[in-house]
Amino acid sequence: MSITKYLIILGLGMGCYGRSRALAGDSVVAGPLYAGFPLTLSEGHRTEILGPVFYSEQNEGQHRWALPPLGLSYTSNPGVELDEFDFAYPLLTWVRYGREYRWQFFQLLNSAGGQVPGDSDEHRFTLFPVYFQQRSADPRLNYTAVVPFYGHLDHRLFRDEIDFVMFPFYAKTRKGDVVTWNMPYPFFDVREGDGLRGWQAWPFAGAEHKVVTRTTNGFGDVTVVGGHDTYFVMWPFFSNLTNGIGTDNPSREQALLPFYDYFRSPLRDSTSYLWPLGVTHTVDREYKFEEWDAPWPLVEFAHGEGKTEHRVLPFFSRATGRSLEAVWYLWPVYKYNHAVSAPLDYHRTRILFFLFSATSEKNMDTGRVRRRDDFWPFYTRERDFNGNERLQVLSLVEPFFPGSENIARDYSPLCALWRFQRSPGRGTESESLFWNLYRRDTAPQSRKISLLFGLFQYQSSPDGASWRMLYIPAGGTKAGPVSKPPAG
Repeated sequence: MSITKYLIILGLGMGCYGRSRALAGDSVVAGPLYAGFPLTLSEGHRTEILGPVFYSEQNEGQHRWALPPLGLSYTSNPGVELDEFDFAYPLLTWVRYGREYRWQFFQLLNSAGGQVPGDSDEHRFTLFPVYFQQRSADPRLNYTAVVPFYGHLDHRLFRDEIDFVMFPFYAKTRKGDVVTWNMPYPFFDVREGDGLRGWQAWPFAGAEHKVVTRTTNGFGDVTVVGGHDTYFVMWPFFSNLTNGIGTDNPSREQALLPFYDYFRSPLRDSTSYLWPLGVTHTVDREYKFEEWDAPWPLVEFAHGEGKTEHRVLPFFSRATGRSLEAVWYLWPVYKYNHAVSAPLDYHRTRILFFLFSATSEKNMDTGRVRRRDDFWPFYTRERDFNGNERLQVLSLVEPFFPGSENIARDYSPLCALWRFQRSPGRGTESESLFWNLYRRDTAPQSRKISLLFGLFQYQSSPDGASWRMLYIPAGGTKAGPVSKPPAG
């Protein structure tokens, strides 16, 4: 029998034994073959077999098991009717929440469904970009589309309705009240809507006109919808747009590229010469600043109450506004962002994109701070608003997807050479080295240590302390003081 098969059988055997002990309320640690232990940051229990190969976790009504080498995991929470399955994430995912569900294979093959207003269900199936289907108990919601031959779609591809035959030779789309006929797409079209008429023979010429209309909002108030006039000749070289007709802020923009492009309105004026490599001058009366660009976005200088910016990329850039700040030096070597959006005060510093990132969010009402630091590929460190801490040494994937729960549960255990967790509120702390080859768990009334596949074990409690060597009790002491983890 090979050593690999022996370890697998031994690990599964330890797992069966450990599972029975876990049901009895005990912790069994013989890592990395097997480890079963209570969670540190919340109520629950976790089991790990063969290091990062398999784990299962019970956490406050939620159960999860995973095989990280395959990017495979299954999560269920009957209390909120949630089921979630990943395989080689993001290749294949499946999620069910109540009566709603969605599964996808590489975003090309997917199906989704659930309850819609009217107490009926919709079921969608897509083989992108060839086949689109929806079925419902209400026949009016059914549609089928086979690209490029024929079809009808509702609320797909950023349109309310789509009809086509031998696409791109004929297509009819609707977005809001505007209906567009394309023959063929996107070169020739005619558009109609509420007070709107337009046409184009792209890129040669096109025009659109909309009169001022009125609509009633959800509160029963009548609001004005501004009109506009636009036309172009030999796009993108010449275009003219008059917008906001009938409103308090009408505007006009005209471009004859590359010679000039100007924009005029009561709130903002902007003029560009020799666009895009020339000079742009902007006066913003709404946000009270003046700006010069030469050329945008490489060189920019702005001054005023609403915006101050000095930029010469890639050498430096510093911009400040009423609630925003952004700084670059030797892009992409250093970047800093600061934003205030009550109640959060947000800071983030990055070096060489994802090589190093430090993020903090402060709740200005409570004074509590949430932090996350990533130093690829060495570590990821987090602290939440409750003071709970998590540190993982060797972090190959998480720095590229900060905050992704799928990445954390499906792949992070493969890299977790050292894990540290602390919960000041619960008074618990744990650390694990080489997938529980060494493990320490500390609670307010107990401490447990395991080393070298559980060959050495120590635990203490108010009833005393004891230790084991080679799984054989080696002695103990009566009740004595119990060490507590340091305050977080």
